Formats: sequence, structure tokens, C-alpha cells
Amino acid sequence: MRALPPLLIVGGVVFDTLTPPQYTAAPLFSAAPLIAAPLFSTLTTLLTGIAAVVAGIGLHVYNGTVMRIPSLTETLTVATVSGLALLIGRVVRRSGERLASARVIAETAQKAVLPAPAERIGGLQIAARYEAAQADAFIGGDLFAVQDTPHGVRLVVGDVRGKGLDAVEAVAVVIGAFREAAEQEETLEGVAARLERALAREGTRRDGLDAFEGFTTAVLAEIPGGDRVVRVVNRGHPEPLLLLQDGGVEVLRPSEAALPLGMGDLGVWPDRADETPYPPGATLLFYTDGLSEARDGAGVFYDPGERLAGRIFPGPEELLDALVADVRRHTGGGTTDDMALLAVSRPAAGQPERRRTMPVVPPEGGSAP
Repeated sequence: MRALPPLLIVGGVVFDTLTPPQYTAAPLFSAAPLIAAPLFSTLTTLLTGIAAVVAGIGLHVYNGTVMRIPSLTETLTVATVSGLALLIGRVVRRSGERLASARVIAETAQKAVLPAPAERIGGLQIAARYEAAQADAFIGGDLFAVQDTPHGVRLVVGDVRGKGLDAVEAVAVVIGAFREAAEQEETLEGVAARLERALAREGTRRDGLDAFEGFTTAVLAEIPGGDRVVRVVNRGHPEPLLLLQDGGVEVLRPSEAALPLGMGDLGVWPDRADETPYPPGATLLFYTDGLSEARDGAGVFYDPGERLAGRIFPGPEELLDALVADVRRHTGGGTTDDMALLAVSRPAAGQPERRRTMPVVPPEGGSAP
């Protein structure tokens, strides 16, 4: 594409030279600055327009038609199109600057509303990933948070009903309430109750449908520091997976089904945390329905438990890398819903800490240490 403007001018000169005078290459000369406008700087676009006008005038001089009305009209047309190309280039660059600014704002909002957890919290290895279904989107209705508290490491993964700014606002409410409740509540059930009350207050403040039908599916987990167990409260969310060191996979199904957060008006049932052994070398995988409801071309849902069975990963980051790549292969490259992933690994005895490394490029003639 970047080579096209000069090729059009050269092609126009060759075409006009090899054809009778009644045939004109003015369309090629006019197209050159228009193509240059979104690809090059203002100066380069201006020079391309000048080259197109000069080439056209030169050919009219060569053909002896420079003072004819059609020739003057063609020259004026190329000059006018070149001027419009300069204006188009300026508009395109301004739009690009605004888009870049919007991307920076979106990235900043994501970091503020949905900050990435640290790689190591309370002796556990953490990895998180947010995969937006829409291109260039940064955040939607999926959420995750991990926090080291006096009661152990506590986390939440959830999915807010709806899309757009209302969903992002609800995400901020849930995460803000979780941050406070995780520190203050003695039990995981108490944390879930605090989130329920926070969403109920948010629902009364909203207008329209969300005031009556707004809800959030969520799974909360607690990993005490001294015990090798994990406690889980599931409020209508896809069941987490426990990936064992030998490649086995356990689905952490709740002992009793529960409604999503924000649906307390339909009935009140006490939350009950289910406790499961969490041995060293095992990894907990939490995800939203963007993963489990991803479909292939035949409409078959992605089954993370089946796909991960028998596979062993060196760490949570590698697990999420492989999982995202596998989902893309399953769906053919894209999904229809956002996908939040959170992996939490308990290191085994003697297992080295996960470190990010970069290759050392040896000097010429030498070798890397």
C-alpha cells in the first residue's frame, strides 16, 4: 500500500506516453495523493500531490495539449483532489490521536476497576487474564480480585449481567465491596452476604430493568494460610476446577445450589462454604461462562475439565496461556462473550519460584554466561 502512490504516478506517465492524446491518466494521478493521505505525513502527501500535478502538466507539454480546455480541467482536478487529500490526511490523523487517547483512558480505567493481582500472594502463585470478545475492548462485565487477609487469601470471580457502562459500574461495586468485606468478615459466608447487600443497594439506585433484574454470578474462595484446603461459596457461577499435580482434574461442585448475587428478593438461603483438600502442586482454575460457553463451528461447548484432564503445567501463567490458545482453536479464532480467568497454584515442596527471565544475547564472538 505504501508503494502504491509512486507506482500510480509512474504508471500514469507510462500509460499517457504509450496511448493517443485523447486518453488520459488523470484518474491515476488523482488517486495517488488520496492513497498517500492516510498512510504518510502531511509533507509526504503534499509532495505526492505536487508530483502528480507536475507529471500531468509535463505530459500535456509533451503532447502539445497544455493550453487546451480538457488539459486545464484535468490539471485543476488533480490539484483539487490533492488539496482534499491533505484535508483527509489531517482528519485521519486527528481521529487516530483521539482513538489512541481513548485507548489510554480505557487501559487506565481497567487498571483502576480491575487491577491485575500480584504474581505471588500469601505464598500462592497467581495468574489472571481478561479476554474481551469485542476487538479493542478492555473491560466489560467479568471481574476477579485476590486479596491477602487475616483470614487467608480470599478471592472472587464473577460475571455481571448486562454489558456496557452499567456492567462496568456494577463490577466496581462488587470489587469495592469485596475488598472491604474480605478484610472484615470472619467467614466466607459473611463476605458473600456483604456483596449481596452491596448489590441490593446498587439495584435501588438504578433505573429501568436493572433495578429489578440485575444480578451477578460469582464464586468466592478462601485459602487459609495454615490449612491445605480451599473453601468455596458458589452463587450461580461455573464450578471452579482443581488441577492436581498428576494431571487429574476435580470439579468443585457446590453441595447446595444458590442464586446469583443480587437476587435475594426471590428467596433467602444461608450460604454454606464447601471445603476441599488443596494439596501442594495443585492449581485452582476459576473462570466465567465466556470460557465454558465458547462454541465451535458445530455449536459444541468448550469443556475446560475435559480439555485439561491429563495435562500438567509448570505454573499458572503457562496454564492460562495454553487455555486461551486452546479456546481460540476451538472457536476458530474468536468468542462471543468476555472471558475472565484466574489461576491459583500452591507450590510443591522444592518447587522453584516462578521467575520471568529474558535471554541474554552474547557479544559477537563470545558466549553467554
